[in-house]
Amino acid sequence: MKRIMYSGTGLLVLLLAFIAFNMASGVLLPGARLDLTEQKLYTISDGTRQILEDLEEPINLYFFFSDDASTDMVVLRNYARRVEEMLKEYERVAGDNLRLQIIDPQPFSEAEDRAAEFGLQAIPLSATGEQLYFGLAGTNSLAQREVIPFFALEQEGLLEYELSRLINTLAQEEKPQIGLISGLPISGGMNPMTGQSSAPWVSFEQIQQMFTVQNLEATVDEIPEEIEVLLLVHPKALSEAALFAVDQFVLRGGRLLAFIDPLAESDQSQEAMMDAMPDGKASELGPLLQAWGVQFQPERVVLDARLGMSVSRGEGQLPARHIGWLELEQAQLNQDDTVTAPLSLLTVATAGALVPIEGAATEFTPLFSSTANSALVPSSRFAAMQDPEVLLDGFEPDSDSYHFAARLHGPAETAFPEGLESREPGIRQSDNINVIVVADTDMLTDRMWVQVQDFFGERVPQPWADNGGFVINALDNLSGSEALISVRSRGDSTRPFTLVEDIQRGAERRFRASEQRLQQQLAETERRLAQMQQTQDPTQLAQLTDEQQQEIQRYLDQKLAIRKQLRDVRFQLNADIEHLGTRLKVINIALVPALLTLGVILWWGVGRLRRRSA
Repeated sequence: MKRIMYSGTGLLVLLLAFIAFNMASGVLLPGARLDLTEQKLYTISDGTRQILEDLEEPINLYFFFSDDASTDMVVLRNYARRVEEMLKEYERVAGDNLRLQIIDPQPFSEAEDRAAEFGLQAIPLSATGEQLYFGLAGTNSLAQREVIPFFALEQEGLLEYELSRLINTLAQEEKPQIGLISGLPISGGMNPMTGQSSAPWVSFEQIQQMFTVQNLEATVDEIPEEIEVLLLVHPKALSEAALFAVDQFVLRGGRLLAFIDPLAESDQSQEAMMDAMPDGKASELGPLLQAWGVQFQPERVVLDARLGMSVSRGEGQLPARHIGWLELEQAQLNQDDTVTAPLSLLTVATAGALVPIEGAATEFTPLFSSTANSALVPSSRFAAMQDPEVLLDGFEPDSDSYHFAARLHGPAETAFPEGLESREPGIRQSDNINVIVVADTDMLTDRMWVQVQDFFGERVPQPWADNGGFVINALDNLSGSEALISVRSRGDSTRPFTLVEDIQRGAERRFRASEQRLQQQLAETERRLAQMQQTQDPTQLAQLTDEQQQEIQRYLDQKLAIRKQLRDVRFQLNADIEHLGTRLKVINIALVPALLTLGVILWWGVGRLRRRSA
């Protein structure tokens, strides 16, 4: 039997059995997949599956990747392979309603011309005109186009969302209608502080990608019927007629997303600039919140000593903790609500608190909140504040958690039971309203969640928080489209060196105190040395006494010694990491080959002993 297995006939039988197994599995188990990655990088979410299965008309996808030009770019090629595999999985799930073409646009070819026609972003690789394409274009039966100009490595975590968003957009005949009333320059415009035009906020650009935005005046007396969701941003200038229009819109079944604020730091309006007090930058919704079962104090801000952000004080100074600017992690986000469950990090700045009114008919569902190590303080504390650490002076938490955002739904009555003076009473009540209120507007600004870089003339946002995702999630949810929500947060295929990060954090904790102490000593020594030198006339240095010269030399020597100690401390920060790297090199270069060699020798030795005994 063994002779047959090791003979040419046996090997041929094994090869035929292997081929037969693969053919049978391909026929009997065409959709079988096994994703062993920790974050299920190659498994599409339920929301994506729903979008693909609900496609009614074919969508064409054109994946452009310069395979030949990227031969030496290993990291980029690995990412391109992941994009291609995910697109093929999309095609498998969607069936005949999704057609994928993979194109390698060679230089000066028709494929390259087609990529440029779609508007894909090309990276020049050499002076000879060779370019790198790595993007996606999609078309539907109506000849509408959607593109991802370039798959940036920094945005790998948004890969599935971007792919699903593109397909979902092409699958919709019309985008949902969003009505916008904003008291902030969210869509860009002239900056009164600099006198220069400013670009639209990234959050607004993302909204425009997915929705049709209709700008409305703050004096509007009726919300148009085609508006599905009303978006209010810092509505401090709403007239009474506009408040009544919002009230009637919500009661007739319209959905509302409102951003109000006790202190909108981005408010650069003329009124806000002329008012020296922070309450000139406050906004609320008048009697509407009361009617919906919510209490909001427009002159009070939440401080949280545990969630305070570290902010820069300028070059050469240590960062400061700002307990009015907060970083909210998953523990502070509602994990049961579809809007906030996929998010990991949100930031707010000088935000207010929403408090449910006891006995209200509406249901108050918090979306994100502070910790118990927080307090509610007057917004006047921020007037002319220079150093944010003054907020820590006398800070005493009141052991309450404050809610920054909440969903309001359930029965509600009108805030205008008598109507307006010149108008008849409208809808008096609703069995179920659907409203999301956020007590902060600064979270929408770019500085609080995204860094925008210029990539060959194109603005490329690199988010470091999920503020933009929250806005899109909320509008998706309120407009009736929940399919995309489950694909917001995905992992990266690149795995961080968590052990290295832990070592680095531990080293920083051990040596930071020493570094600060030495920095203080160095500053004091330099101050004394400068003081001594300033008291002396440079032309009279030769007349210095021996004691004065010795004193100056002593301070110079002390300065050099402290600087040497600082270099040693900073060197020690990376010493443990370098030791770990050395150990890994020894294991990879010497230990692993040695173990393999030893294993081969043992296997050969055991086989030889068996043959002898036989």
